[in-house]
Amino acid sequence: MALDGIRMPDGCYADGTWELKMYVTDLHRDVSLRVTGEIHIGGVMLRLVEKLDVKKDWSDHVLWWEKKKTWLLKTHWTLDKYGIQADARLLFTPQHKLLRLQLPNMKHMKVKVNFSDRVFKAVSDICKTFNIRHPEELSLLRKPRDPKKKKKKPEECEDEALELEGPLITPGSGSIYSSPGLYSKTMTPTYDSRDGSPLSPTSAWFGDSPLSEGNPSILAVSQPITSPEVLAKLYKPQSLLDKAKINQGWLDSSRSLMEQDIKENEVLLLRFKYHSFFDLNPKYDAIRVNQLYEQAKWAILLEEIECTEEEMMMFAALQYHINKLSIMSSDNHMNNSDKEVDEVDAALSDLEITLEGGKTSSILGDITSIPELADYIKVFKPKKLTLKGYKQYWCTFKDITISCYKSKEEAHGTPAHQMNLRGCEVTPDVNISGQKFNIKLLIPVADGMNEIWLRCDTEKQYASWMAACRLASKGKTMADSSYNLEVQNILSFLKMQHLNPDPQIIAEPINTDVNPECLVSPRYLKKYKNKQPSYIRDLITARILEAHQNVAQMSLIEAKMRFIQAWQSLPEFGITHFLARFQGGKREELIGITYNRLIRMDASTGDAIKTWRFSNMKQWNVNWEIKMVTVEFADEPSLSFICTEVDCKVVHEFIGGYIFLSTRAKDQNESLDEEMFYKLTSGWI
Repeated sequence: MALDGIRMPDGCYADGTWELKMYVTDLHRDVSLRVTGEIHIGGVMLRLVEKLDVKKDWSDHVLWWEKKKTWLLKTHWTLDKYGIQADARLLFTPQHKLLRLQLPNMKHMKVKVNFSDRVFKAVSDICKTFNIRHPEELSLLRKPRDPKKKKKKPEECEDEALELEGPLITPGSGSIYSSPGLYSKTMTPTYDSRDGSPLSPTSAWFGDSPLSEGNPSILAVSQPITSPEVLAKLYKPQSLLDKAKINQGWLDSSRSLMEQDIKENEVLLLRFKYHSFFDLNPKYDAIRVNQLYEQAKWAILLEEIECTEEEMMMFAALQYHINKLSIMSSDNHMNNSDKEVDEVDAALSDLEITLEGGKTSSILGDITSIPELADYIKVFKPKKLTLKGYKQYWCTFKDITISCYKSKEEAHGTPAHQMNLRGCEVTPDVNISGQKFNIKLLIPVADGMNEIWLRCDTEKQYASWMAACRLASKGKTMADSSYNLEVQNILSFLKMQHLNPDPQIIAEPINTDVNPECLVSPRYLKKYKNKQPSYIRDLITARILEAHQNVAQMSLIEAKMRFIQAWQSLPEFGITHFLARFQGGKREELIGITYNRLIRMDASTGDAIKTWRFSNMKQWNVNWEIKMVTVEFADEPSLSFICTEVDCKVVHEFIGGYIFLSTRAKDQNESLDEEMFYKLTSGWI
């Protein structure tokens, strides 16, 4: 009697074979194959397809080991090499599955995504589909849960999804920059530089993207908020701790979606993760600019970032202006859809704009001299239990140092105070109507931060000193080419905020298409809680229309760019918060990560306690056993902390990701060094 079919107690047969159980997800069938440990994965899949005997394209299907959360992508590896034995259960499933993505504009889209790719690659492919350049700035985030709300039933969907069918992401499609829809140095502009709308040949730049089958501008057009109820339904973080908890949801860029328990048809948020926007060009980035504008708009309306009332009215006016122009632009392009662009004319026009942009507003001085500032400035050093106010000094700003003298005549002597601003925190405190132009400086010292306040008398003085302080904090002087541009940006930002004091009497109701409840955050509506709703509406509408006069001449794309620039000018912009316990500390604090520094923050007030610049960082690493992040610096003690509400891998990735983004340069090839990103962010590669 042959021992061929005798099953042994360990599940193997007498001939050395054993049964491998597999589940075919498309057919909802369990299938068993008798195999040996020496058979390779490719052979298993071939035998499985032969046994199924179903005429179907199985080319996208691979094996997934459910228990180990591993894709068996190395088809030349044997079962023994993977460590697969008779107790394993494998899934034979497609790599590309549908995912519901919520874009920054809060709209949902169903997109086919490769669930076996690492998230960094999957996001790159998604951005290729949407024609968004620089996908390294974006990532996927799990939806934050509002603790006050009950769980939604599965059948309650958030929004009607726009489903993108077709070959969105095809396996082996090559470099994400191979599509002509992405930027190259010889590329013809695909969007109208005045309003950002697509020119008629745009479909050619989208290649085989499904967006070209419909209206390619669908993601470049801003949709106004239709009712205040939309704002009311969305989750609003109530504190810095809530903001920190949102950041628990960032996916690990170096692992695949399936490895992180993401299921087919699950809702994920596509967001700009790293607030370092490289080469933002309206000619090629209409979709990217619009999605950035939308992310900024919702961050302000949902109070994820703080702003003053004057700033809120400026943002509301820009929103109102953008909404109006978006409707007009859509109508105009429906009527002018046949216009063509000559490539040579477009290239010459582009060159002309570039050359004009290179002109300087004033004659260059001696390039060896560094500009200086000198003026009377009021200085205040807050201390506990003191009522002393600002004291006027003659202040000089040379290189990255401010020197304070009791009078102009003593400026050649020893200064009463001197401040080196390298690595300091610079925060504006401005009230246009109150003519308050303050600069708050937190200057690093051995045991923390020294707080100094500077008060300027005029907008021009404030812009000059503020720009100099910002550059000095990065170790740059006023000789840097960005100084004059920074001054102009600050002045422009202030100009847009000019408003008259609140009108006390509204003579008659204002009939307009302004919908103030959809343009300002709920906090500013609650400010007038004792007033009649109609009075509040008319009052805020009047202020928005007044602020609109400052932006009424802007084109659509310029208004969106100004909105983004104003968002970037807010003190809290670009700070990603995490709850942490520092080594030696007994209570939870906040650590903030930005594009160029780490900030230790007070968890209740958000005030900076200590700042560390990436430029001064030697290395950073993680003790994965105790989940502790340690950062070493060139001339400061090392920093160690444990993340309390989030995996330390997320914090590690933010630090490495920002350092990776800082290596980008315009003269390099358009391709991304994916492996370098993984080396900087993964921690174990």
